[in-house]
Amino acid sequence: MTQNPETPITIERLQGLLSDWFAPWIQAMGLRVESFADGEVTLRLPQSDQLSRVGGMLCGQAMMSAADTAMVLAIVTQLGTRRPMTTVQLNTSFLKPLSGQDARITARVVRAGKNLVFGEIDISGASDGKSVCRASTTYALL
Repeated sequence: MTQNPETPITIERLQGLLSDWFAPWIQAMGLRVESFADGEVTLRLPQSDQLSRVGGMLCGQAMMSAADTAMVLAIVTQLGTRRPMTTVQLNTSFLKPLSGQDARITARVVRAGKNLVFGEIDISGASDGKSVCRASTTYALL
């Protein structure tokens, strides 16, 4: 399913994709689009007991899901349209725990080819700006 290429990409349009295109459990995470540029999106993941493990730390599964979701939106800003795609590879390194604050997820397209898109994601504390997780990704365009 594609969108009209004449319709500009906006924060509202990207936020709408979170509601329209992703599974209910991703929607339940409460991700919010903070900003975007060509090939880049920044999301905010609110701190939540539902996404935390022992000691109030944001769980790795939530970080990986948020990273994957942010990258899909970054690809949309690069292509200018919503296009079917699938994650081929997601390599994640957890640098330090995140607790007591929201997470900021910034996804950037490194290279977009005809069939594959490569990207990088940084997750940091929204309050302190310290990086807590880095990921690299590959997506197949369908």
